[in-house]
Amino acid sequence: MNYETLDISGDAGIRASGGSLREAFEAAATGMYSLITDPDGVQEYRTIEVAARGESLEGLLVSFLNELVFHFDAYGFIGKRVDIKQMEMENTGRGSLKADVYGEQFDPVRHSRGLLIKAATYHGLVVEKKDGLWSLDVIFDI
Repeated sequence: MNYETLDISGDAGIRASGGSLREAFEAAATGMYSLITDPDGVQEYRTIEVAARGESLEGLLVSFLNELVFHFDAYGFIGKRVDIKQMEMENTGRGSLKADVYGEQFDPVRHSRGLLIKAATYHGLVVEKKDGLWSLDVIFDI
């Protein structure tokens, strides 16, 4: 996946990219998980399905990432790999997606603890396509 962390004072962010919007969303999710723990230590023992909806492309991205944060906070599930199975954008701008997330239960003994992410935010959010490549900038509330 193609992502990098952004140096933001007081917050955390990632820049993700992909040849398709789907790939860029998957990279954003993987990048977010890398802020929580070292992805090399996560095994793909379980698969969960997540769904998200948004009133815009940006809203869909924030909703999707916050759904992943919810699964970590509520159930302790940490993802390693994300596979978006379905992604639809309507003419109205509304969108939805369904994804399989492969990972395991977070174990503080085996997994290093990175940042405690509270939520993906709209602050500084960028979703754009340039020269055939999708680029996403997301800042997380920590």
